[in-house]
Order: sequence, then structure tokens, then C-alpha cells
Amino acid sequence: MADDSHSTRSSVLNMHMSEFWSGDLGLTLTTISLLVLLFIITPLREAGLPGRLLFDLIMVTLMISGSLAVNQSHAATALVVVVVFADGAILGAGRLHPTPFLHQFGSILSTVTLLLYVRIVLLVMFRKGPITWSRIQGGVSAYLLLGMAWASAYQFLEQRYPGSIQFVTAPVDIDQLTSKLTYFSFGVLTSLGSDIAPVHPFARSLTLSEAVVGQLCPALLMGALVAMAMQSRSKP
Repeated sequence: MADDSHSTRSSVLNMHMSEFWSGDLGLTLTTISLLVLLFIITPLREAGLPGRLLFDLIMVTLMISGSLAVNQSHAATALVVVVVFADGAILGAGRLHPTPFLHQFGSILSTVTLLLYVRIVLLVMFRKGPITWSRIQGGVSAYLLLGMAWASAYQFLEQRYPGSIQFVTAPVDIDQLTSKLTYFSFGVLTSLGSDIAPVHPFARSLTLSEAVVGQLCPALLMGALVAMAMQSRSKP
């Protein structure tokens, strides 16, 4: 009886999460949270603006609920949960006891976590069903998450090999480093450019790969959505 009750509660929870993500609300909240985090919180964090923790918690909640709602194995869902909480624990430990190892390990975990977020968003985005405005928002979210993942990769490289990326004014703390590298990453992703330059060969390779992905990703995502829309219309 206890197992049946637990199974029923799990089924009801998964059903509610599926309904949440199948509508516009899940991807809409993800997109809004990412926009606020990237364009308000992160650039002004170095000036002492609070709020990063709140939006990080929102993103963690959204992505874990998304991983539970999409059609994937229990192992994949468990991997997402473990990596997300490990990332939070390591980043928190790095804040309390800043050491090079914790900062570097935290940057690696952040990169992996953000790429897992991209996978979750794409799984939700390309699920069966009508092509709605939320699907386009999913493409925007995936694009923004890719830029953040590359920023974390740059951060690891700069922490592992100081001087890999040349700044006009050197960052004095981890918040400034994150802000500057996020700015640099999206400058590369959108081909806008910036006053920050990659120097180390690994940094240049990352920059080239991000520039290529930044050009191909929007076209591929939007093309896939158009193909899905045309396919659904052709069905009687």
C-alpha cells in the first residue's frame, strides 16, 4: 500500500509538471529569468547589486522540474539533479573559502550544468504538440544558456591559465571576472565583438567554436521549428 501511494503521488507530480511545461508558462519563466539575470543582475553584480542568488534558485527550480517533466531515463534525471546540486555546493564553498581549486571546479560544473539546461530546454521545445510562442522562447533560452556555458568555460580557462584572456582593466574579484567574461561570451556569440581579446590558444579555439555555433544555432533552431509547423499543418 505504501508503494502504491508513493507511486500515485509521483504520477500526480509528474502530471502537474508536464502540464506546466507543455504550456507557455515554463519556457516563459525560463526566458524572463535568463534575461533579467544576464542583462541586469550579472552586469551590475560587480557594482554590488544583489539578486543573483534568487535568480539562480529560480533557474535551478525550473530546470529540475523540466528534467522531471521531459521524457528521459531515470538515470538522466538523476544526473541533472546531482550535477545541479553539486555545482551549487561547490560555488557556495568557493564563496566561503575561496581557493583556486574550488573556483576552477565550480567553473567546470557550471559549464556542464548549463549544457544540461540547454538539453532540457531543447527536449521541452521539440516535444510533440502544436508549435506555439513558447517554442520560440525555448530557442531564445537555449541560445542564452549556450552563451552562459561558454562564459563559464572561459572563466575556467582564465582561472587555470591566468592571462589567457586579455582585459582592458583586470577584474579584481570573481564577480567582475564573471561579468566581464559574460560580456565577452555574448559579444562572440552574436559576432558583436568586444574590447576583450583571447590570447591563449585554448581561448582562441573556444572563441572560434562559439562564433560558429552563434551563427548556426538560431538558423537551425528556427528551421527545425518551421519544419515541425509545416509537418503538423500537412497532417489531416
